[in-house]
Amino acid sequence: MRNLNDNGTLGRQRGFSLVEVLIALIILSVGMLGIAGLYVQSMQAGRTSMFRHHAVTLAGDVADRIRANPRAGAAYTGVGGNNNCVGGGVDCNEAEMAANDIFVWDQQATDTLPNGDITVLFDDSVVPPLYTITVGWDEPGEQLSYTVTIPVLGI
Repeated sequence: MRNLNDNGTLGRQRGFSLVEVLIALIILSVGMLGIAGLYVQSMQAGRTSMFRHHAVTLAGDVADRIRANPRAGAAYTGVGGNNNCVGGGVDCNEAEMAANDIFVWDQQATDTLPNGDITVLFDDSVVPPLYTITVGWDEPGEQLSYTVTIPVLGI
Protein backbone atom coordinates (compact mmCIF):
# COMPACT_ATOMS: atom_id res chain seq x y z
CA MET A 1 0.00 0.00 0.00
CA ARG A 2 1.36 3.40 -0.89
CA ASN A 3 0.70 6.55 1.13
CA LEU A 4 1.91 10.12 1.13
CA ASN A 5 4.57 10.94 3.72
CA ASP A 6 4.60 14.14 5.77
CA ASN A 7 6.80 15.76 3.20
CA GLY A 8 4.37 14.90 0.38
CA THR A 9 6.36 12.11 -1.24
CA LEU A 10 5.13 8.58 -1.77
CA GLY A 11 6.37 5.98 0.77
CA ARG A 12 5.52 2.54 2.08
CA GLN A 13 3.83 1.80 5.40
CA ARG A 14 5.57 -1.14 6.98
CA GLY A 15 3.44 -1.75 10.16
CA PHE A 16 4.03 -1.18 13.85
CA SER A 17 7.45 -0.73 15.35
CA LEU A 18 8.61 -2.92 18.22
CA VAL A 19 8.51 0.04 20.61
CA GLU A 20 4.84 0.68 19.83
CA VAL A 21 3.99 -2.98 20.46
CA LEU A 22 5.87 -3.00 23.80
CA ILE A 23 4.10 0.18 24.95
CA ALA A 24 0.72 -1.33 24.03
CA LEU A 25 1.57 -4.49 26.02
CA ILE A 26 2.58 -2.45 29.06
CA ILE A 27 -0.67 -0.47 28.95
CA LEU A 28 -2.67 -3.68 28.58
CA SER A 29 -0.78 -5.31 31.48
CA VAL A 30 -1.43 -2.39 33.82
CA GLY A 31 -5.12 -2.50 32.92
CA MET A 32 -5.30 -6.25 33.59
CA LEU A 33 -3.57 -5.82 36.97
CA GLY A 34 -6.17 -3.20 37.89
CA ILE A 35 -9.00 -5.56 36.95
CA ALA A 36 -7.41 -8.38 38.99
CA GLY A 37 -7.11 -6.07 42.00
CA LEU A 38 -10.78 -5.10 41.75
CA TYR A 39 -11.73 -8.77 41.53
CA VAL A 40 -9.81 -9.64 44.71
CA GLN A 41 -11.32 -6.66 46.53
CA SER A 42 -14.85 -7.67 45.49
CA MET A 43 -14.23 -11.23 46.71
CA GLN A 44 -13.12 -9.92 50.12
CA ALA A 45 -16.15 -7.63 50.35
CA GLY A 46 -18.43 -10.55 49.50
CA ARG A 47 -16.82 -12.68 52.20
CA THR A 48 -17.22 -9.93 54.81
CA SER A 49 -20.83 -9.43 53.77
CA MET A 50 -21.53 -13.14 54.19
CA PHE A 51 -20.00 -13.17 57.68
CA ARG A 52 -21.99 -10.09 58.70
CA HIS A 53 -25.16 -11.81 57.50
CA HIS A 54 -24.33 -14.89 59.59
CA ALA A 55 -23.64 -12.71 62.64
CA VAL A 56 -26.97 -10.89 62.36
CA THR A 57 -28.80 -14.19 61.87
CA LEU A 58 -27.07 -15.73 64.89
CA ALA A 59 -27.85 -12.73 67.07
CA GLY A 60 -31.49 -12.98 66.03
CA ASP A 61 -31.54 -16.69 66.87
CA VAL A 62 -30.01 -16.03 70.29
CA ALA A 63 -32.59 -13.29 70.95
CA ASP A 64 -35.43 -15.62 69.94
CA ARG A 65 -34.15 -18.38 72.21
CA ILE A 66 -33.90 -15.95 75.14
CA ARG A 67 -37.42 -14.64 74.48
CA ALA A 68 -38.72 -18.23 74.39
CA ASN A 69 -37.22 -18.89 77.85
CA PRO A 70 -37.69 -15.52 79.64
CA ARG A 71 -37.42 -16.85 83.21
CA ALA A 72 -33.88 -18.17 82.74
CA GLY A 73 -32.40 -14.72 83.43
CA ALA A 74 -28.70 -14.83 84.24
CA ALA A 75 -28.47 -18.50 83.23
CA TYR A 76 -27.86 -17.26 79.68
CA THR A 77 -24.54 -15.76 80.77
CA GLY A 78 -23.23 -19.17 81.93
CA VAL A 79 -21.66 -22.08 80.13
CA GLY A 80 -23.39 -24.34 77.65
CA GLY A 81 -24.16 -28.00 77.91
CA ASN A 82 -25.79 -30.55 75.62
CA ASN A 83 -28.79 -31.45 77.79
CA ASN A 84 -30.86 -32.94 74.94
CA CYS A 85 -33.65 -30.50 75.79
CA VAL A 86 -34.83 -30.28 72.19
CA GLY A 87 -35.79 -33.52 70.48
CA GLY A 88 -34.20 -35.68 73.19
CA GLY A 89 -37.34 -36.39 75.20
CA VAL A 90 -35.87 -34.70 78.28
CA ASP A 91 -38.00 -32.33 80.38
CA CYS A 92 -35.57 -29.47 81.13
CA ASN A 93 -35.98 -26.61 83.58
CA GLU A 94 -35.19 -22.99 82.61
CA ALA A 95 -31.48 -23.16 83.51
CA GLU A 96 -30.95 -26.46 81.67
CA MET A 97 -32.73 -25.07 78.61
CA ALA A 98 -30.51 -21.97 78.75
CA ALA A 99 -27.39 -24.16 78.93
CA ASN A 100 -28.66 -26.18 75.96
CA ASP A 101 -29.35 -22.98 74.00
CA ILE A 102 -25.82 -21.72 74.74
CA PHE A 103 -24.40 -25.05 73.55
CA VAL A 104 -26.41 -24.86 70.29
CA TRP A 105 -25.55 -21.27 69.43
CA ASP A 106 -21.86 -21.77 70.27
CA GLN A 107 -21.83 -24.64 67.77
CA GLN A 108 -23.56 -22.44 65.20
CA ALA A 109 -21.02 -19.64 65.72
CA THR A 110 -18.13 -22.08 65.34
CA ASP A 111 -19.64 -23.56 62.17
CA THR A 112 -20.52 -20.31 60.38
CA LEU A 113 -17.92 -17.74 61.47
CA PRO A 114 -14.11 -17.84 61.65
CA ASN A 115 -13.30 -17.97 65.37
CA GLY A 116 -16.97 -17.17 66.00
CA ASP A 117 -17.93 -16.31 69.55
CA ILE A 118 -21.18 -15.28 71.20
CA THR A 119 -21.37 -13.55 74.57
CA VAL A 120 -24.49 -12.56 76.48
CA LEU A 121 -24.64 -9.99 79.28
CA PHE A 122 -27.68 -9.82 81.56
CA ASP A 123 -28.71 -6.58 83.27
CA ASP A 124 -31.54 -7.03 85.76
CA SER A 125 -31.07 -3.59 87.32
CA VAL A 126 -33.61 -2.15 84.89
CA VAL A 127 -37.21 -3.09 84.15
CA PRO A 128 -37.60 -4.97 81.89
CA PRO A 129 -34.24 -6.75 82.18
CA LEU A 130 -31.86 -6.25 79.25
CA TYR A 131 -29.75 -8.81 77.43
CA THR A 132 -26.78 -7.60 75.40
CA ILE A 133 -25.84 -10.13 72.73
CA THR A 134 -22.47 -9.79 71.01
CA VAL A 135 -21.40 -11.95 68.09
CA GLY A 136 -17.69 -11.70 67.28
CA TRP A 137 -15.52 -13.16 64.52
CA ASP A 138 -12.12 -12.70 62.92
CA GLU A 139 -11.49 -11.06 59.58
CA PRO A 140 -8.02 -10.78 58.04
CA GLY A 141 -6.26 -8.06 60.03
CA GLU A 142 -9.12 -7.23 62.40
CA GLN A 143 -11.78 -8.62 64.70
CA LEU A 144 -15.36 -7.63 63.99
CA SER A 145 -18.47 -7.88 66.13
CA TYR A 146 -22.20 -7.26 66.01
CA THR A 147 -24.06 -6.25 69.17
CA VAL A 148 -27.76 -6.05 69.90
CA THR A 149 -29.56 -5.25 73.15
CA ILE A 150 -33.03 -6.66 73.79
CA PRO A 151 -35.49 -6.22 76.66
CA VAL A 152 -37.19 -9.40 77.85
CA LEU A 153 -40.26 -9.43 80.06
CA GLY A 154 -40.37 -12.42 82.41
CA ILE A 155 -43.55 -14.45 82.68
